Amino acid sequence: TAMNIALEAGADDVVVNDDGSIDVTTAPENFVAVVDAFAAQNISPSSAEVTMTPSTETALDKETAEKFIRMIDLLEDLDDVQNVYHNAQIPDDLEM
Repeated sequence: TAMNIALEAGADDVVVNDDGSIDVTTAPENFVAVVDAFAAQNISPSSAEVTMTPSTETALDKETAEKFIRMIDLLEDLDDVQNVYHNAQIPDDLEM
């Protein structure tokens, strides 16, 4: 049902996660139409936001990932920084 609603409203992709949640991906210009389509069916999302998603990712080795995580932490500590987006694949044992 969710897939039909999303795709008819202009969504690009619908993914059902292992925990049962559903991720709907759409172009920013279709965002409102997709959210409204779900609302019309009395389905309210747990969250709905326009965000940056990388089209390619870069794998980092452990040493580089540690430095990268420190850099992200420093950026997030700055008052003028609202969000930090990246395309790095961080090893599982170093997750942020």
